[in-house]
Amino acid sequence: MIEFMWWWVWFLLPIPLVIYFLMPEKEAGEAIHLPRLPDQGEYKQPNKRINIGLLSLAWLLLIAALARPVWYGEPVDIQPEHRDMMLVVDLSGSMAEEDMKTSNGDFVDRLTAVKQVVSDFIDQRKGDRLGLVLFGDHAYLQTPLTFDRNTVREQLDRTVLNLVGQRTAIGEGLGLATKTFIESNAPQRTIILLSDGANTAGVLEPLEAAQLAKDNHAKIYTVGIGAGEMQVRGFFGKQTVNTARDLDEDTLTKIATMTGGQYFRARNADELAEIYQTIDALEPVTQATQTWRPHEEWFRYPLMGYLFVLFIIVGVRKRHG
Repeated sequence: MIEFMWWWVWFLLPIPLVIYFLMPEKEAGEAIHLPRLPDQGEYKQPNKRINIGLLSLAWLLLIAALARPVWYGEPVDIQPEHRDMMLVVDLSGSMAEEDMKTSNGDFVDRLTAVKQVVSDFIDQRKGDRLGLVLFGDHAYLQTPLTFDRNTVREQLDRTVLNLVGQRTAIGEGLGLATKTFIESNAPQRTIILLSDGANTAGVLEPLEAAQLAKDNHAKIYTVGIGAGEMQVRGFFGKQTVNTARDLDEDTLTKIATMTGGQYFRARNADELAEIYQTIDALEPVTQATQTWRPHEEWFRYPLMGYLFVLFIIVGVRKRHG
């Protein structure tokens, strides 16, 4: 859509006609009769209609440029106060444990359950900037903070086991997530950490990383995943095993408490889904929006057209002058 910011300039359009009708008629001079014309080629007077047409077009383009046309795109809704949220996901070898029972009674590995639940959570966070950190032997920034939720979800779906090692660098994962907030001006900063083990790698201790997050005004929600005690069929019959024996719930609880967050425990896929629904309710997306319309000044286009027509007029007059 094009709008003219100085629309009143269009009232100047009929000025040439007003001047033409108000000017007194020019008296015709007496004709001079020559016995013969100078032998310098045949003189052709420029077509009067062409002159008038070119001058009218030039005047029209000049008025259009002076009226300052501006192109406006479709309105875009934006959230004036967004939240920065980092999803920190454990990708250690133990995430391959198939102890997450689904609603239909099947068991899937922990990473598969996380992908299903967290992908749905990402879809609900319209208006937040989301980022993704994966950690194993070390932590890696998989997706920087972005409003593009589809990209974050796709990056999570593409993760595979053993991508970043077998061990668990919880402290590095939190530290890297906190680092992304340093240049952020978001009023709310949230980290959701999911792990199924204890810190066994990295150069930063989890509680030290939690203190850094607290100093940077970031709240951490921690999620411990693992079924715990369950019956498995072995060589000597059924026996009870604790699949969550490596889960460090004490440290995860301290991390959350230090930063004003909460610790949650997921023993199956349904509990994991309920946890992320609870976090979604605790950290509601702001409903306030502002409308912005992209725009671009277009006065240069009629101005270039005016100069081009003016160049043609000068050329025609030189040719017939």
